[in-house]
Amino acid sequence: MGRTPRYLAFRMFRVTEEVRFCYGHRLLDYEGPCARIHGHNARVEIELSAPTLDRKGFVADFFDIEKAGKEWILAQFDHRLILREDDPVIPFLKQAGEAFLTLPVNPSAENFAKLIFDHLRAHGVPVTAVSFYETDTAVATYDER
Repeated sequence: MGRTPRYLAFRMFRVTEEVRFCYGHRLLDYEGPCARIHGHNARVEIELSAPTLDRKGFVADFFDIEKAGKEWILAQFDHRLILREDDPVIPFLKQAGEAFLTLPVNPSAENFAKLIFDHLRAHGVPVTAVSFYETDTAVATYDER
């Protein structure tokens, strides 16, 4: 029959699972208000895409996305202070018995998006994009399109 028109070749089904959580952080090597410890109400959108649906009529089962993504995100980040591993405040937090999480990179929206994407891929979720909303108007997306 001929070739598929280019505009049809890229058509995909997409599903998105949303996760919301609260966290605190600060950015090192940054001049501005985000250099101070502060908090956000984050929203993460996990997108999966497929050119066809499976036998159930799904791109993916939302339950599976929730299990691999939402539960992990909440367990790791919800109501946690997240700092870069060389943050000078860490010894004081340890001494005070405060809970926190460290990352080898700045806990920026961009790094959160990639961290979540990589976790999902490593657990077999065919994620195509992760968007991390630090606020309602500030979003960073990591994808491999």
